[in-house]
This record gives sequence, C-alpha cells and structure tokens, in this order.
Amino acid sequence: MPTIDTAGDGTVRRFAGRIDTLQSRSLLPFIVAIVGLIIVVLIALSGLPRSSAAEQASDVPAWLRAHVGEGEGQIAPVVLQRARALYLQKSSEGAVKNPCYFAMDATRPGGFTRRFYVICEADQTFRAVPSGHGSGRNVAGANFSNGIQCAKNFSNAMDSKLTTGGPYVTDETVTRFKGYYRSGSGKYVAFNRSFVQFDGEGDTANARPRAIGGHPAAVLRVACLRKDADSPYANKDGYVPFGTLVDYAAGRSNGCTSWSQSDAAKIIPMMKEPAALYIYPESRDIDAVAQAVKVGRSPSRAGAYWNASCLRQIGAPKFWPKEKLEPILVKWKEAQPKLPARPLPICKGQ
Repeated sequence: MPTIDTAGDGTVRRFAGRIDTLQSRSLLPFIVAIVGLIIVVLIALSGLPRSSAAEQASDVPAWLRAHVGEGEGQIAPVVLQRARALYLQKSSEGAVKNPCYFAMDATRPGGFTRRFYVICEADQTFRAVPSGHGSGRNVAGANFSNGIQCAKNFSNAMDSKLTTGGPYVTDETVTRFKGYYRSGSGKYVAFNRSFVQFDGEGDTANARPRAIGGHPAAVLRVACLRKDADSPYANKDGYVPFGTLVDYAAGRSNGCTSWSQSDAAKIIPMMKEPAALYIYPESRDIDAVAQAVKVGRSPSRAGAYWNASCLRQIGAPKFWPKEKLEPILVKWKEAQPKLPARPLPICKGQ
C-alpha cells in the first residue's frame, strides 16, 4: 500500500495512502473513458488528409520562392500565399483541374509594370505580365475614378467599372467578331476578341452579371458599314462593321482584367480548363490599409500590404460596397437623356 511520509506517525501515512488508493480507484473509469476517446479521435484523424490547403500553401517550393518579393516581376508574399491556397482548395474540391493558377496584384502600378502572374508548378514555370485595372467613374458628385498608373478605388457595384479583388474561377471563353480594320501595313483584317468569364464568391460573387472576366486590351471603334458580301461575317445586305482598332494595353479597363494582345494570345488558351485566379486586394485589405494610413501607421506594421509607390501616389485606397454605390449609379443613369439609337452610316466610297 502506498504511503505519504509526512510525519513520524505510521498511522497517518497509512491513512493518507488509503485515501489516495480510493481516489485512484474512483478515477479509474474516468481515465479509461478519456483514453478510449483519445484513441477514437486518433483513429478518425488518421483517415484525414495530412495537411490542409492553408498549411500546404505555406510550403512554397524553392524554385517558386525565388520569385517572391516586392521587386519588378516578383509576386508579393501575401498575394502568392492566397493564390496558392485558392488553387489547392479548388483542386482538392475538384472545381479546377488546370495545372496552372493565376494571380494579380492591383496595388502595383499599371501601364507596363508586370503584375499579373501565371504559375504552373507542375513544370516549374512562373511568368509575370502587365495587366489593366478598372477605370471607375466620376458621376453625380461621386468620384470613384482611377488613374492609369495606380488604382485608388475598388468596388463590386454593377456598372462601376472598378476592379474587385478576391477569389475567382475562370469559366467559358467566348470569341466574338467585332468588325474589320486596316492594319499598319494596309491589310484588311477581321477583329475577333475573346473573353474569359470569371466566376467569384463573396465580394466577387456577382462577377457574371457584371460581365467581369479577362480579355485583350483592344477595342474596335466602329465608324461605318463596308460592303463585303463575300465575308462570312456579312449581314443579310452584305455589309460588315468597319473601324479603327484601339490598343489600350497601357491603359485601364471597365473592371475586367486586360492584357496586351500578345500576352492574351498566350494566357487565354491556358484558361481553356477552369483555373483558380486570385486578385489582390480584397475589401478587408483595402479597409486595413486605409485605417493604417488614417492613424499614421505604416501598413506593413499593421500587418497589411500595399505597393509603396502607389500608396504614396493615391494617399489611401477606398472600397465602395455595391450597397452604397449602386443606388448612386442607378440614380445617375435614370437622369441621363434617352438618345435614340442611330444606324451606322455606309462607309464613304461604298
């Protein structure tokens, strides 16, 4: 029998030992139950994946870590972390089977700065290319427009023409004939523009009704109808739209992700299979940076990220939730004069 050597009296030792023995016996069923529960939990956990998508996202391969940073052509750590986590999550769910995933850092300068990323881990390739951000508007006393160089305003409002950061999955690609134009060499060229539809969730859930996607940064400014009965695109009277091709690769979009025509020709075919796409910043990031600026703190010290050169230019970013901005836009549209649709004129000399 166990004893406690607290005094020279053996009676006390035996009495204490008896109490400990009784307590141990009374606790035995409880201990057995706890041990049994632990064993059950361990068996259950053994059937689960060894790590979650978030944990795997932190395990960036060495070859990819070489591209992480805030320099030209590099991807910021938080942007890669979230893009990779989204890719792993969507892959595990079976939502995407594309071996590549994509990301964009809309806090970096626009123009020809490389801020859209194509990452293919299977063949260990990383590519960064320029991309456009949403232009925004200045209507009805509400100025939420963006300059070409840096984006200050973001929104998920219908007709806002602004970029919305967050998770997306690319979907169908639609290619439409827009018309003909004369190339620099004088060649008569048909312009077909492809558009990749994005589907989102959370703040980006209305990407489809907003017609948010990816496309070449080029538009045909149609001026007239040209007689071309032999064209497969001719209307019933034998005419086709004719105009001027405008390339705005260094400019802004209507809220979509736009690439130069040469980059789009490579990226769009890669999105034939649905792929994960993450665009930074989300509304929470914008609010965190704006709050840090308001109190005079560095965003990095507040645990937030924004490209330093653009932050100096814009002062502080702003997210316009659709609940706030859409009523302003609806009121503005209702106040616009209703102009009758005018048919395109026939091209001179036809």
